[in-house]
Amino acid sequence: MILSASRRTDIPNYYSEWFLNRIQEGFLYVRNPVNMHQISKIDLSPEVVDCIVFWTKNPEPMIDRLDELSAYQYYFQFTLTGYGKDIETNVPHKKEKMIDVFRKLSEKVGRKRVIWRYDPIIFTRVYTPEYHMHAFSQIAGALRGYTNQCVISFVDTYPKNRKNLEMIGAYELEEASLMSFAGTMAKTAKKNGMTIASCAEKRDLSVCGIEASRCIDKRLIEEIIGSGINVKKDKNQRAECGCMESVEIGAYNTCKNGCKYCYANYSRESVEKNCKSYDPNSPLLCGEVGPGDKITERKMKSLVERQMSFLTPFGYFD
Repeated sequence: MILSASRRTDIPNYYSEWFLNRIQEGFLYVRNPVNMHQISKIDLSPEVVDCIVFWTKNPEPMIDRLDELSAYQYYFQFTLTGYGKDIETNVPHKKEKMIDVFRKLSEKVGRKRVIWRYDPIIFTRVYTPEYHMHAFSQIAGALRGYTNQCVISFVDTYPKNRKNLEMIGAYELEEASLMSFAGTMAKTAKKNGMTIASCAEKRDLSVCGIEASRCIDKRLIEEIIGSGINVKKDKNQRAECGCMESVEIGAYNTCKNGCKYCYANYSRESVEKNCKSYDPNSPLLCGEVGPGDKITERKMKSLVERQMSFLTPFGYFD
């Protein structure tokens, strides 16, 4: 299986101790977000976990402990934008800290295993197209040689983030201006030795030199593990999403980054309450198993195609 860690929260930043404890124990529990009394038990043995995909804005707490994942293959989706604390409240300063953290991670695991995400792109009176292009160009230059791919997206409005986006005065560019903006981003990425791709975009940006991306990327995973995998598109994601099937292990309303565009946190009070119940030794990310909970062991199996491979697990990496 492919482990998603996580679309719902920043595990490397806030819950790396819990995650590494679960790796050591060999299993974890995940609550069903639709029915909170349903809990799945997830097997974490290396025999069934083909690859782990991490999403994070700050993996620093995890970097020095990555050797504990030596039995696993993984890569990072690392979001690094030009926003200040008015948008990404608890993310450390980009120039003063996060660019160095990105470089440190890349040096540790190899640049092909760190995907730079400049997303979502929001336009406001402060964060104008000119501002974004200046920030993007600066970050791209600073990350030259530390990643091979950049992923972008333009913000989507959901019921859970609509109020916050309205409060910061978010607006949409007219189509011609947006396509011109995207084309300039593509040229900047290419100049810095990176390919650029879009994440779950309804628009066709291929005319700008931007192809559609997949966060859970079959091709990249096969390169990392050195074998083909038998996996299907994730039918539980949006139609525009090209991700492969994965097992999500995060929980909503547990991320402390405080990003105004977030769809995974819809209640600050719930975040505070859930974080207070965090126990790094619990099988659950936040909270404990209650008397009304039902635990079901989820059937897991490796997706690797059992055939001779001429690829080596690390043969693609610098």
